[in-house]
Amino acid sequence: DDPLHGQQEGRFFHGYYRCYCYLPLYIFSGEHLLCARLRTADKDASSGSVDELQRIVGQIRARWPKTRIIIRADAGFCRDAIMAWCETNDVGYILGLARNKRLQRALGKEMEAARLACERTGEAARCFRDFRYRTRKSWSCERRVIGKAEYLPGKANPRFVVTSLSTGEADAKRLYEELYCARGEMENRIKEQQLGLFADRTSSATLRANQLRLYFSSFAYVLLHGLRRLGLTGTAFAKAQSTTIRLKLLKIGARLRLTVRKVWLSFSEASPYASDIAQILANLKQHPAWSPPG
Repeated sequence: DDPLHGQQEGRFFHGYYRCYCYLPLYIFSGEHLLCARLRTADKDASSGSVDELQRIVGQIRARWPKTRIIIRADAGFCRDAIMAWCETNDVGYILGLARNKRLQRALGKEMEAARLACERTGEAARCFRDFRYRTRKSWSCERRVIGKAEYLPGKANPRFVVTSLSTGEADAKRLYEELYCARGEMENRIKEQQLGLFADRTSSATLRANQLRLYFSSFAYVLLHGLRRLGLTGTAFAKAQSTTIRLKLLKIGARLRLTVRKVWLSFSEASPYASDIAQILANLKQHPAWSPPG
């Protein structure tokens, strides 16, 4: 959620987040930002996803037609429209699935086994069940569901995902622990943009202006990610988040001089990051995309 504190256009109260907010839609491929769309909070969590997938998948396949594409998202995106589109367009999916009484009954034996193991060892225990499932009304067909039966000391923690991947491509344990749970890294990228690059500063009166603000933040993220990917290799900042890069490499005093042939950037001789900046510049110069002045 992107909380709002004024009377911005498209301001609605969201019951889950318990505030007036916008709901940004983010799509990442690893650390690469592919979509940052601002939405009002009166829409479903998955609103607009199919349109964005059509655009992004089309662009990827135009450049890399043989690339296998799999989408991964939490339960807010577990909608029949998205899954049906993926099935029609040969796109794989791994989506969180909100639990209900039917799903919990289907996982009953595994939950009991996990509970007994937890009580015996005093540590968290989990096991998995792989089964076919279909909702009574909302799904158009039966699909593969993975149930994680986990019991923590004093607490049951069942979880479910639905996927188009076959058992030959990934068994239940690997699909959940290695493929689905890695989705959490995308949440770190969203937080990096919201907390470090001010994507949540949507205080303009109109939704259109606030979307532009989100675009500016997105452009800043793309630039910093490019710097991190191409320039920070081999330095102490190779895995630094945007906030650290801004504070330690960008928000520092320097003297800028322009001549006919060169741009001179002079730092204090006491700068603690002088060697890192020299290494970053050397890394960028070695990259094929580098185009030196003149």
